[in-house]
Amino acid sequence: MSGRLADATSPYLLQHADDPVDWWPWSDDAFADARRRDVPVLLSIGYAACHWCHVMARESFADPETARQINAGFVAIKVDREERPDVDAPYMAATQAMTGRGGWPLTCFLTPDGEPFHCGTYYPPTPRSGLPGFRQVLTAVTTAWEQDGARVREAATRITANLARHAAEERPRVPVGPEILDRAAATLLDEADPEHGGFGAAPKFPQALCLEFLLRHHERTGSARALDVVELTCERMARGGLYDQLAGGFARYTADAAWVVPHFEKMLHDNALLLRLYAHLARLTGSALAHRIATGTGDFLLTGMAVDGGGLASALDADADGEEGLTYLWTPGQLIGALGLGDGMWAADRFGVTSAGTFGQRRSTLQLPADPDDDQRLRRVRAALLDARRRRPQPARDDKIVTAWNAMAAVALAEAGTDLGRDDWVSAAADLTRLLLGLHLRDGRLYRSSRHGRPGTAAGVLEDHAWLAEALLALHRSTGDPAWLDTAGTVLDLTLDRFADPDRPGRFHDTADDAAPILHRPRDLVDNATPCGSSALAGALLTASVLVDGERSHRYREIAEAALSTMGGVLAEHARFAGHWLSTAEALVHGPVLVTVDGDPRDPRFADLVGHARRRVPGGGVVVAGHPAVPGGPAAHRSPAAHVCRGFVCERPVGTVAELDRQLTGPGVRDGVAGPG
Repeated sequence: MSGRLADATSPYLLQHADDPVDWWPWSDDAFADARRRDVPVLLSIGYAACHWCHVMARESFADPETARQINAGFVAIKVDREERPDVDAPYMAATQAMTGRGGWPLTCFLTPDGEPFHCGTYYPPTPRSGLPGFRQVLTAVTTAWEQDGARVREAATRITANLARHAAEERPRVPVGPEILDRAAATLLDEADPEHGGFGAAPKFPQALCLEFLLRHHERTGSARALDVVELTCERMARGGLYDQLAGGFARYTADAAWVVPHFEKMLHDNALLLRLYAHLARLTGSALAHRIATGTGDFLLTGMAVDGGGLASALDADADGEEGLTYLWTPGQLIGALGLGDGMWAADRFGVTSAGTFGQRRSTLQLPADPDDDQRLRRVRAALLDARRRRPQPARDDKIVTAWNAMAAVALAEAGTDLGRDDWVSAAADLTRLLLGLHLRDGRLYRSSRHGRPGTAAGVLEDHAWLAEALLALHRSTGDPAWLDTAGTVLDLTLDRFADPDRPGRFHDTADDAAPILHRPRDLVDNATPCGSSALAGALLTASVLVDGERSHRYREIAEAALSTMGGVLAEHARFAGHWLSTAEALVHGPVLVTVDGDPRDPRFADLVGHARRRVPGGGVVVAGHPAVPGGPAAHRSPAAHVCRGFVCERPVGTVAELDRQLTGPGVRDGVAGPG
């Protein structure tokens, strides 16, 4: 149409560049045009891998008659929520306030000043399932605007004021201690599905953040039930259709409670968090299944999500050739066609592929309810099926590189690579982080995303800064290189300068202090599929506090504690929406634990101490090998020695694995409290 989206760095915007709708990108010019024409704004927000975004695009935005109606009565703006979370957040809040629900595609009608007055999500082309047809909505909005514009503007101003007032509300501060964490764990355990794992009913999401919290809770308290829920959930997810049994990696969620039928899109952030979870579980329990799934997920990230020139793509689409799941579904006949009769029937039995099917047209997702006895045959069958699958239509890929999610992947690869002995993953994490520092950090500012080596124009938000700092800290822990720690401190100080509320310690905004205001300055405190920016920064500050020295250490810890206290009153009651907050709180209550090992790295005892520390340190704890000195503790010894510190107190150095184990797991360890030791 106008070609305004043709130069976008967002694949989602490029998908709409040839629509008959006269789309604008988010810009001042778009709102100026709405004021000049005195028409409302149609704001459509989605993302490239969103199935229902594709459906609404085919049904409405590609339809010439609908496009003519939009172009005549509105200024239409298209936004990629992944590229512009600062735009998405306030309008999602408005939609939830007006309708009680949210999701994408997000469809909002605004005044030319950007104030929302009518919001929804997906609208079908004609009325169905209790939803009005999209053209009916367009007509109703136009009529209201033309016949009662003053009242519409007044309502929009009132809605905007209420949203701003709610965003500015301050919760009472409540220090986080063991009692709150115990209550939060009990809340989650009560909501756990005892048959299939996970929380709640269908649709069912992995909720890696909540599972990570329960793992850390088990490490601190010894709760067998917390570990049981994590193990059950991780096994069922890994054996169901949520996990790609051929290529590795997890889909977004399942439509059922038993993890059978996924929504087939694969997101970078989901897989990064699940890699971290499965690697942690494998380290803690020695589970062969957890080790295998972590390995498959890490390898998937570096193959299925890799972008030419470096970096990892944001997502793989749910659809191929306009059909959801087309790439991944099988019939018994297709298995036999790809493998021959014997292997095909064997594969159908092992992977749960039946003539009835689990999806439309009697096709099935692949599941692996139990490991077969013949592992060599399984490997051969997997390879043949994957080869056959590659010849099918493939899902589109959103290949923009998002700072936060690539940094999240770098954290997972560095930690899992260290835990599982995959030095290539640690190297890949370093490459990802160098790419972000070189391409996304320019002139002292961090940017949100890039594509094909071309940085976008959207500024980085709080989560981008927090996860970049966390990636730098993870690489310091994995390699011992102090340069990573120095850069992490620089990023954290920049983040505190630009995002912290100077009048309220521990309170952060999601946008920088010089960002253009959109309704209000957003501050999301809810952990959903990913940690909110505030909880991510609190976690990074707490980790950094045990690695840096002096006043900086105290400052980082105090800010992390203050941030947690702003959420202390709601963590126990809303645990499913505070997973990362709770994991960070567990690390705080546990110390957090720092183990440094110094001495001659050529001495076999050095490797023994490092290996045992990494196997036994609780989640959120830190192990550094070869550190020249222990903050607040004795200087490094020539003979290998391990130093265990919690908070600001260090125990005596020990030189044997048995002594180190007693310090990490001995009496008193599970009775920690928040605050200096």
